[in-house]
Amino acid sequence: MIFNSQSAITDRTREAAWSRWYEEHLHIMSTVPGVFSAQRFLTTHPNHSPSLAMYGVRDAEVFQGEYYLRVRGMGEWLPLIDKRWYKRNLFDGLDIAPLVNEDQVLLVADRDAVDATLAPFAWLKAAGIDRSTPYRGLAVVHQNALPALPADVAVYTPASKRHAR
Repeated sequence: MIFNSQSAITDRTREAAWSRWYEEHLHIMSTVPGVFSAQRFLTTHPNHSPSLAMYGVRDAEVFQGEYYLRVRGMGEWLPLIDKRWYKRNLFDGLDIAPLVNEDQVLLVADRDAVDATLAPFAWLKAAGIDRSTPYRGLAVVHQNALPALPADVAVYTPASKRHAR
């Protein structure tokens, strides 16, 4: 399963400090039993959350674990989270979160149904938490080989290394 946490902060002057905090947070989250990987991405797309964290998780029960409940959340950043962009979704459709290297980008498309015209997207179905989109398409491509994309597809660049077990 794939867990996506999307967000932004209201005080853009604190972005660098937030990024440093997020890197440590991803490391901690990757130590949660049942979390296999954690990586953060950024986009400037006007209709998508500026920040997206993607986690590979075993199943929905990960979110009930005692350790997860202690380390989850935005901590000191919670008062600065821009509620317009805060979304948390659990998706079925991939067992492992795709690896996105520094010379690649993550393409993200939200749809009401699977869109077979978007290749090579893998389609995930909302399986829990906010369910802010019924389906999410993900694709990883080299940053210099972007295909022609519909205007509503976001291009996310890696903002962190991939933390994995």
